Amino acid sequence: MLNPAERARPQVTPRRVLLRSALGDELRRTRLEQGRTLAEVARQARVSMPYLSEVERGLKEVSSEVLAALCAALGVELPDLLVAVAFQLSAANSVVTAAPVRRLTSGRFETAAPPAPRPGDAYALAA
Repeated sequence: MLNPAERARPQVTPRRVLLRSALGDELRRTRLEQGRTLAEVARQARVSMPYLSEVERGLKEVSSEVLAALCAALGVELPDLLVAVAFQLSAANSVVTAAPVRRLTSGRFETAAPPAPRPGDAYALAA
């Protein structure tokens, strides 16, 4: 039985990062690293600027077709984008053990040797 002080304490549930938010963050980070405007990338991907803005802010779910168009407009490979998102989600949600990753100048990723597995570890696979 909880004492009154423990009952009065609000239960804090950690907020999980959503896939749409992680995708939007990575798309925005990539666009800004390239020094490109929202209008330029939206025009090249053939989506509206307000829609791209909502995608980047994690307010809209993006279809696979639009995601492919955005990757093409940004000059990044879809698997590389998904790997970056997987690492972002794993770090934010503390669910997946991930190897350190760094972006190469070519836009691709290089990973270090994975850490030794521990009981209960989970791994994310990205295509």
